[in-house]
Amino acid sequence: MGRPVEEAGTLTMEIPRKLGKYDVIEELSRGNMGIVYLGHDPFIDRPVAIKVALAESLNDPETGERYRKMFFNEAHTAGMLTHPNIIGIFDAGVDGDTCYIVMEYIKGGQTIRPFCKPENLLPVEKVVEIIFKCAKALDYAHRQGVIHRDIKPTNILYTEDGDVKIGDFSIAHITKLDSTETMPMGMVGSPRYMSPEQISEEYVTNQTDLFSLGVIMYEMLTGRHPFAADNFSRLVHRILNDDPLPLREVRPDLPESLEAIVRKALAKDREQRYAMGLDMAADLSRAFSNLERPEQDISEQEKFNAVKQLDFFQGFPEGELWEIVRGATWQDYTEGEEIIVEGELDDSFYIIVDGSVTVRKGSKDLRSLEKGDCFGEMGYLAKTKRTATIIAREDTSLLKINSTVISQVSLNCQVRFLKVFLRTLIYRLTATTERVSQEL
Repeated sequence: MGRPVEEAGTLTMEIPRKLGKYDVIEELSRGNMGIVYLGHDPFIDRPVAIKVALAESLNDPETGERYRKMFFNEAHTAGMLTHPNIIGIFDAGVDGDTCYIVMEYIKGGQTIRPFCKPENLLPVEKVVEIIFKCAKALDYAHRQGVIHRDIKPTNILYTEDGDVKIGDFSIAHITKLDSTETMPMGMVGSPRYMSPEQISEEYVTNQTDLFSLGVIMYEMLTGRHPFAADNFSRLVHRILNDDPLPLREVRPDLPESLEAIVRKALAKDREQRYAMGLDMAADLSRAFSNLERPEQDISEQEKFNAVKQLDFFQGFPEGELWEIVRGATWQDYTEGEEIIVEGELDDSFYIIVDGSVTVRKGSKDLRSLEKGDCFGEMGYLAKTKRTATIIAREDTSLLKINSTVISQVSLNCQVRFLKVFLRTLIYRLTATTERVSQEL
């Protein structure tokens, strides 16, 4: 037996006590594709989200079969993907007449829809971080051959601790060969977030998701839709023909770098649009670093000359050094300023171009690092919280490199970084061992 639920004063549907092996606790939300319950997996002892198909939609003589395919398409496509910013799919099944999908439960998650309204905008840095994580998640999905096709604010969850999750792959498409293959799709998705090619029912690629993400970014930064219209036909016309008002005409306080990113994401010509999510993420990463701290205004040649002299980069060919110079961020810190804070989560590491820093654990200073040394590499490699605080001992210039930059450089260059990290780790472990032995 189930438990009856009252909605708007009328009895609508019973909450099942159990679906398969899963206990059902309470209803979380409902939408066009189904009802989501909070559940519990008794075998693994963890909370789960259980999405249940709507019985009336499944039984509809005209659309029931299509609805069933869409419902289980989410389990099939999202089940192919394992990424920290994509809602995980654990299981799917049929219990009697009930079809259900078991998903990762995102505690405290809410959609980003409220943050697209002018009175409720997030800080710019938060917006950039959300879009950055979405771009990387989409890049991963696209490389697995999955095009989402319905990227919109209500399909992106955000938690208070900054976690971002993309969900609802119900109309996603799996390409036959790879993420660059095109195929006819027809008009599927949510019109307000469709790309020109979706509107025109043309061939679509992974770039359609990046256009949709660009629309969301515009909304989250301005509180207005880039193609706002009062009816469907006008919306279609604007998406196909009109350029949105430049970002900085709506918000003059925004940096030019963000305006350029949005403009490229919303390009109607796919040749002018971002080709891959990683390209968009790289630009966002550079913009985010510049928002946190203005980049040094020096030429690329000056940067190259400085990098070439550092011990860290001995053995790197000039071509690889240029890759690094063009992708990394240059930052200045004054004496006593914190660079990394213990307990923070970040995917960047730093190389000291000039100056020196102190490594501090709690209230104890552990060591000093000088020009040519690196720090933050363990957090970058392990994707874990920072285990120490890094403070500038004097005015210090740094080269900041994150995982997005590393993923874009050549494989040989990546291997050289790993070799330097390994050499650094061995040296520091040896030094620590000697120090401990002397103290005994």
